[in-house]
This record gives sequence, C-alpha cells and structure tokens, in this order.
Amino acid sequence: MAPRKRGGRGLSLLCCCLKKSDHPEITYRLRHDSNFTLQPMEPTLPMPPTEELDAMFTELVDELDLTEKHREAMFALPAEKKWQIYCSKKKEQEENKGATSWPEFYIDQINSMAARKSLLAMEKEDEEERSKTIESLKTALRTQPMRFVTRFIDLDGLTCILNFLKTMDYETTESQIHTSLIGCIKALMNNSQGRAHVLAHSESINIIAQSLATENIKTKVAVLEIMGAVCLVPGGHKKILEAMLHYQKFACERTRFQTLLNDLDKSTGRYRDEVNLKTAIMSFINAVLSQGAGETSLEFRIHLRYEFLMLGIQPVIDKLRSHENSTLDRHLDFFEMLRNEDELALAKRFENVHIDTKSATQVFDLIRKRINHTDAFPHFMSGHDPDVAPLENFDVKNVVRMLVNENEVKQWKEQAEKMRKEHNELQQKLEKKERECDAKAQEKEEMMQTLNKMKEKLEKESSEHKLVKQQVSDLSAQIHEMSNNKLEGTVWLDLDDIRVFKQLDLEDIEKTFSAYQRQQKESEDDTVTSKKVRELSVVDGRRAQNCNILLTKLKLSNEEIKRAILTMDEQEDLPKDMLEQLLKFVPEKSDVDLLEEHKHELERMAKADRFLYEMSRINHYQQRLQSLYFKKKFAERIAEIKPKVEALSKASKEVFQSRNLQQLLEVVLAFGNYMNKGQRGNAFGFKVSSLNKIADTKSSIDKNVTLLHYLITILEQKYPKVSLIHEDLRDVPEAAKVNMTELEKDINNLRTGLKSVETELEYQKSQPQTNGDKFVSVVSQFITVAGFSFSEVEDSLQDAKDLFEKAVKHFGEDATRMQPDEFFGIFDQFLQAFSEAKQDNENMRRRKEEEERRARMEAQLKEQREKERKARKAKENCEEDGEFDDLVSALRSGEVFDKDLSKMKHNRKRPGKQSAESSRERPITKLNF
Repeated sequence: MAPRKRGGRGLSLLCCCLKKSDHPEITYRLRHDSNFTLQPMEPTLPMPPTEELDAMFTELVDELDLTEKHREAMFALPAEKKWQIYCSKKKEQEENKGATSWPEFYIDQINSMAARKSLLAMEKEDEEERSKTIESLKTALRTQPMRFVTRFIDLDGLTCILNFLKTMDYETTESQIHTSLIGCIKALMNNSQGRAHVLAHSESINIIAQSLATENIKTKVAVLEIMGAVCLVPGGHKKILEAMLHYQKFACERTRFQTLLNDLDKSTGRYRDEVNLKTAIMSFINAVLSQGAGETSLEFRIHLRYEFLMLGIQPVIDKLRSHENSTLDRHLDFFEMLRNEDELALAKRFENVHIDTKSATQVFDLIRKRINHTDAFPHFMSGHDPDVAPLENFDVKNVVRMLVNENEVKQWKEQAEKMRKEHNELQQKLEKKERECDAKAQEKEEMMQTLNKMKEKLEKESSEHKLVKQQVSDLSAQIHEMSNNKLEGTVWLDLDDIRVFKQLDLEDIEKTFSAYQRQQKESEDDTVTSKKVRELSVVDGRRAQNCNILLTKLKLSNEEIKRAILTMDEQEDLPKDMLEQLLKFVPEKSDVDLLEEHKHELERMAKADRFLYEMSRINHYQQRLQSLYFKKKFAERIAEIKPKVEALSKASKEVFQSRNLQQLLEVVLAFGNYMNKGQRGNAFGFKVSSLNKIADTKSSIDKNVTLLHYLITILEQKYPKVSLIHEDLRDVPEAAKVNMTELEKDINNLRTGLKSVETELEYQKSQPQTNGDKFVSVVSQFITVAGFSFSEVEDSLQDAKDLFEKAVKHFGEDATRMQPDEFFGIFDQFLQAFSEAKQDNENMRRRKEEEERRARMEAQLKEQREKERKARKAKENCEEDGEFDDLVSALRSGEVFDKDLSKMKHNRKRPGKQSAESSRERPITKLNF
C-alpha cells in the first residue's frame, strides 16, 4: 500500500477536493473511531474581515505544523472554508480544556508511575488506568496543537519517558505499558520538532534499543520500526549502529545483531506464526544495509552484511520463505538482490568476471589468478592444502578477508618472518634449558642417592665406633685394674714408657716394621679382582649393549623367557615386535663356543652373556623362535591378503557383468566413430585406456566443457541408469591398489613359512620330550588350522586370477601383459573423472536456475514499481514533506526500497549484451546439450 499523507496534526484526515468552481467540503475523522464517517462542519459565529481571518488562520496553520506543500494548499482555500476549519478547531479545543490537555499532567503521571516501578502489588484496575493514561498521552502528541508538543519538549517530557523505560521492572517491561511508551516516542517523532529533539538527545536511541530485550512482540515491532525509520533520516544511520553496539553490551551479546537473528530464527511458542516481527526485523536489516554509508560504499555493505551472514541469516531466510507472506518475501527478495548486486560489483573489480561467491572453487581460482605474481600469493596458497581437505570446504569469508594490498602483505610477511625467527630461538633456548634441567635433576637424584648411602654408612660406622670405643674403655679399665694388681711390688710399676716416646724416631720404626701398606695393597688387589669378576664378558660390546636394551624392555628374567619359548608363549609374555628383536640376538656358533669355555664362571658373566648362554642351552632355539614368530604373525598376514583377493575377485565380476558399463562403452564407441569417421565408422572397439582420454577432449565453444561433460549430459537424458555406474563398480577402487607380484610374493612367503614350521615340528617329534616343552602339541594344532586357512586363501587367489583373466579378455586386452593395478586403475581413474564432471554439470544447472530465479524476482518487482513511487518520494524528501509515520509505513511494506530495486534491475539489464562477449568466463550453460 502507498504511504498515507497527513495534512495536519489536529485533523486526522484533511481532504481538499478542489474541482473547478465548486467549493470544497471540509471533513474530519476521529482517530479513535475505527468505523469513521465524514461529517460536514458548519460555523456558528459570523466570519470576521479578511485580514483578521487570515491572521487567525495563519496562527492555526502554524499550530498544525504542516509542510510547505500542505500550507500552500490550506492558504489557497476560500475564506468560507478557512473560517469553517478555524471554528471546528476552536470548538475542539474548547471541548478538551481539561487537565489532560496540558503536558504537565502527563509528565507528573509518568514520574509517579516510574517511582512505583513494580506491577506486582498493583490491582488490575490500576494497571489499566496507567496504560490508559499513557495511551492518552500518545494520542495527545499526535492530535494536540503544536504548542502542546513544544511545551512537552520544554518540560523535558522525553527524559521522563526515557527514565521510565530505563527503570521499569520485568513485569512492566512485558506489559502493554511498555508498548504504549514506545508509541509515545513514535508519536513525538511524527513531528519535525519532536523528531529533531529525539535525535538530538544523547541517550534516546540507545534506550529505545534496550527495549529489544523484551519478550513482548508488539514492543519489539514498534522499536524496530522506529529504528528502521531513523536509518532513513539524515544522520540517523550512524546513531542506529552506535545503538546496536550499546545493545550488544547491554544484552551481553557475543556479536552485534545476535538477538535480532535469534528472534528471526525462532519458530516455536509465541514466535510460531509471528510474521509481523520477522517482517520488522528484515525491514530493519535492509534499512541498515542500504542507508547511510551503505548508499555509496560497497565495502561498507559487504562488511556489514557479512556480520549477518556469519550469524547464519542465509539459512534463516530460506526457512522464512515457507510463510508465503508477500510483504515478508518482498524484504527477503530485496536482501538477496542487493547481495547479488554487491557480489557482481565486487566481481567487476577482478577483471569483470562474474563469480558465484557461494562457490569456493570460483572464488579461489579467481583470486589466485589475481595475485599470482605478488608477494601475497604464497600466503594465500598457504590457506588451502588440497591434500588435506577438498576445495569446497575452503572458507569464502577467509578469502574475502585476504583481499588486501601488497604493502600489507609485505608487512605481514616481514612480521611473520621476524616472529618465526624469534619463535625458533625461544624454542631452542627452551629445549636447551629443558635438557639442562633434566641433566641437573638426574645429577641431583644421583647425588641424593650417594649422600643417602654415605649417610647410612656413616651412621653404621659411627654406631660401630661407639660400640668398639665402649668395649675398649671397658677392657682398658679391666687391664688397668689387673695391671695394678700384678705390678704391685714389681719393677714395672716404676717405669714410664711415655718418656721414651719423646726420644725415639717413631716414623722410622713405622716405616721399617709396619705391615699396613702391604695389607692395603692386597685389599686393592682384591677389589680389582672382584670388579673383574663382575665385568666378565665374551660377546661383542655393541651387540651386548643392544641386547641389554632389549632385555630391559622385555622386563622378564632369563627363566621366564626360556619358559615362554618352550611353552610357545601360552601366557602371551612375548609381543610380536619383541620376538622380531629376539631373532636378531640368536647366539652364534662363535658366541656359543666362548660361552661354553666359561660356563664354570656363570655367576661372573655379564647380563647379555648369561642370557645368550641360557638361550643356547635350548634345543633348536633359533628354529623355535622363528616358528613362534610365524605363528603370531600368521593371522595378521592372512588378514592382509584376504581383502586384496576378495577385491580382485569382486571387481573382476563387476566389470564383466555390469550392464551399465557395457551401455557406457557402447555410447563412447558411437561417439568415437562419429567424431572420427562419421556415422559409418568402422571401429568395432577400443582400448579401455582410451576412456581416460575423453576428459582431454575440449569443446570448441567453451574450453571449460569437455567431451566427458557432454557425455554425462547425454547419459542423464537418454540412459539415466548409466549415470549410476559407481554403484555397479564399488570394488574397482580397491582392486586398483592390488599388485599381483607383491600378492604372490606374500603367498609364497606364507607357504615357505608353513613348510619351515612343519619341518621343525617333525624334528621336535623325533626328540625326547623335556618337562615343560609344549612345542609339539601347540604347533601341531596350529599347523592344522593354518594349513586349512592357507589353502582357502590360495584357492581364492587362483579363482580371482581366473576371473581377472576372463574380465581382461572380455574387454579385448592381453591378459599376460595387463596387471590388476593397471587394468582396474584405468576404470578407477575414469570413475573419479566421471564424478567430478557430473558435479561440474550440477554446478552449471544450479547457476542457471539461480539466474532464472533472479529474473523472476526482477519481473515481480517491476509490477510493484508504479505503486511504490509515492513511497520513494517520501524517502527522498523525508526532511521536508514526509511524516515519520509515512516512513515507518513505507519501511514496513518495503516500498521504501523500490528505487534501489529499480536501479539494480536497470543496471543488470544494460550491460547484459556486452558481458556475453567481453567476459572471460563464458556461461557454460550456453552449450545446448
């Protein structure tokens, strides 16, 4: 619907019907009357002189706050009509002379309501009275003379409303009162002076935005309509973006616009069929994207739009289409059309090549060509590794962010190189410090162990010393007592040997007669001898060291290893990898001879020597170990061979029996005969390797299209079952990995291994059985089971060979020269190319469908262009001749975007002819398959 134009604030609807000489009849409609009737107004007072009437009428028109266009229409009325309007207006003012006709009454009421804050203790009647008062204020702001609005502004009525909005509790927020307060602000903004006052207020838009946190849908819709209309007012767009940043902090959003997208996506409860809210959100989003800086700046629109896209608006838009609401669809169409136009504009900056930004492949190829010879190229290519992930997983948003100039790339490169060097230096220092710490910790641990041993030794020696000292003291006392008893009455009692010590050369006596030095030497000799005893080894040092490492990993004693080998490891003590290492340390004949010479010194042998000696005592130790290793590895080797044999057998059957493959070859043969020799070509067949040459034959019309693309299109149209050939040849990719030479080598190794185990079993049967030796019983059982499994695999391989030979001959190939990996590799390569070409065709279809859908959208928009002309004028002249309600109405219906839609359609239509000739990337859909 076209936006309605209001002629005055006191009159809800003013109709000036001027037809030739007929005098117009002035009528009015009461706003609160939904079923309005037009009533003629007759003046009850005599008309004053013309000059006085003009003065009185000018005062009335000034109070109505009309635009220049409407003022001129009013002043052009005849004197009788002017007097009639004046009298009706004065009569209305007389009837409304009560307290409610003054702003002070409403301001006091709002302040009183804000002071009470809570609705919990309020009666239902009180709540209805409050709501009725605020509704009355909203009506007054719309219908009272201009002096009422001016007085309301002077008394700071807006601040009272904003304070009430800031301080209301949860119950009030969810009530009708909240919606009415927002309606008061909207009514105030419907006046040019009131609108300027609201926009000039430092917090008004931020506080209005805070009301988006409510669950009251009517309030949300009213807030979004105000904010969307503010975007259309000069200077309002910036305030709205700042308000959304404020709301992000207020509502603790992770990103801006998150609440809007959540509300847009909700489809349960009260949001199930709430189309009005979703329409209001989309109209607000379109206003934010297309107004302000978005009118002229492509970069601004792309940046801002990606905020919504990263929040997931595109799938939400696809879901909203299910509502089938024309107004909502209009806003959705505008969003998508504006997005498509911006993407086309972005593409023109890159050699005027059209790209679909939903296709990661197109974006990647285009930017790679663009920056191929710049410093940005290696950094750009580092963002994608084709061996790690498919290109369709390439993040387009990351690609857009990488559209930077070369100077920035150079700075990033230098900074990254600097950071890489610093990181490497720090890493080296860290590793060095870690090694030092480990060494220090180990050294500390060894020192602590040594100190603990020394402490224990000192404590032990100290206790022994104290004990000996006590014994000596006791003995001395006894000797002294005994001596005194014996020496009494003898010469010895008068002798003092201490006096003689002073005269003697004690050192000479000690040197001449002391035996301490020789005893110490003997003690040292004994220590060296004991050391020599512990280090007795006859095995090569390097081999002994490696053997010690192996034994440390095994964590088994020699007896436990010996028991495990004799029992064929019933308790699973020896892992397969350890058995493989043990085979490297089988005692050699020279080792055995040396160890036999020193077997009487068994206790003196080193750990590795003793292990080798103990193992050499086992009869046929090496053969037993080899048999045990083969037994453990047999099931694993069979499990590796079986899938290869099965894949070879199944793939041979598939290519031999597939009707779809036969039909495909028939079509390819027809293509080849026709292209080479005409319809009467004389070729009866072709080498299967020629299948992979189809993808190399390119169209003369479009180099992006190959014969394989064309072939798939024909198959889908004429032979739809053949396009599902992958389902017939499921095992071909696995068969392409089978190498017959290696497979036969594995089979021969198994045969040889089984033969060796059987030979050893016969030998052990001929030997006397020792206690604990279970080789014969365990291996006999193993040979029975393993022989059956091997025979089964061997027979399966022979059957697979026969099937493969049959399949190769079926296609006219030489079975003696063609190996499975080569034969099935041809089909596997063709199937991969077939899938890729099939996907390319699907992408072409989607692109064509998108273009057709876009054309349909433009045709629908063309039908609405005439109706939206008035709304376009309201947008362009919103400052001088439009009411705020008109902007809200035009924004709600989407009419305000008509100019942009028409311009987009015109711009896309104009270069259509040139683009087909000048564009480097030709539309693939031009080939009429």
